[in-house]
Amino acid sequence: MLYLRSLAFNVAFYLNLIVQMIFWTPYYFLAERRRAWYVPKIWVRTSLWLHAKLAGARTEIQGVDNLPEGSYILAPKHQSFWDTIAFLPHVPDALYILKRELTWIPFFGWYIMKMRMIPVDRGSRSKALKAVVAATRQELARNPRQLIIYPEGTRRPPGAEPAYKWGIVELYFRLGVPVVPVAHAAGLYWPRRKFLRYPGTIKARFLPPIPPGLGKEEFMERLIRETEAGCDELLVEAATGPNPPPLPETARKRLQDLGVQPKN
Repeated sequence: MLYLRSLAFNVAFYLNLIVQMIFWTPYYFLAERRRAWYVPKIWVRTSLWLHAKLAGARTEIQGVDNLPEGSYILAPKHQSFWDTIAFLPHVPDALYILKRELTWIPFFGWYIMKMRMIPVDRGSRSKALKAVVAATRQELARNPRQLIIYPEGTRRPPGAEPAYKWGIVELYFRLGVPVVPVAHAAGLYWPRRKFLRYPGTIKARFLPPIPPGLGKEEFMERLIRETEAGCDELLVEAATGPNPPPLPETARKRLQDLGVQPKN
C-alpha cells in the first residue's frame, strides 16, 4: 500500500506541474509579475493537497507570525524537495538563487526568469557570491523581496551533523536584513533521493528572526544553534509520536545523543 500511494502521488505531482504550467501560461506571462505569483503558489498548494490525500502526509507550518514585513532572508533547513516549495505560499515575493542551467529549460526556465530570480555560474565561488550580492541588492532596492537560501547548500538527512556554509553569513552581513531560520523534519516523510513518501504530519517552524547588525561569528553561531534546536524538537516529536516514520541512521544517532528512545 505504501508503494502504491507513493506511486500515485509521484505521478500526480508531475502531472499537476505539467498541466498547470500549460493551463496558466497565458495568464502567467501576461500578468504583472507580482500578480503572476498566484500561479506557482496555487501549484504548491495543490501539490501539498495531493501529498496529503494520496501519500497521507499533511503539512503544518508554525510560527507564521515570526515573518517580518518587507525584505528578509528565509533560511530553511534543507532535507527534501518538500522544503523547496512548502514555504512559498507564506512569502510575498520570493527570490531564489539558482543554477544558470535551470533557466535554459523550456517553459520551466521561462517561468523562473519571469520572477527575476538570480541565476549564478558556479565556476568560481568568490565571483558567484559577489554577483549574488550585487543582484540581490538590486532586487531589494526595486521591491521588498524575501531571499530564500539554504545555509547548508545541499540536502542532508534528518539528524545529520550540521554543515553550514559561510555564504549565508556574507549575505546577512552585506544585505543588512533580518534572517528567519526555519526548522523542520520533512526528510523523514519525503526523503531525499527516494521514491517512497511516508504518511504523517510534516511540521515546520518559522523561528524568531535574527536581527541585522550582529558580528559574523555571532550570527553564524546563533543561526546554527537556533535552527538545530528547532529541528531536534521536531525530530523528537516525530519519532516519539503516534505512527512514527522510518528513521534513517543519522536520525537514530541524533536521538541517541539527545537521550531519546524512538518508538520504532
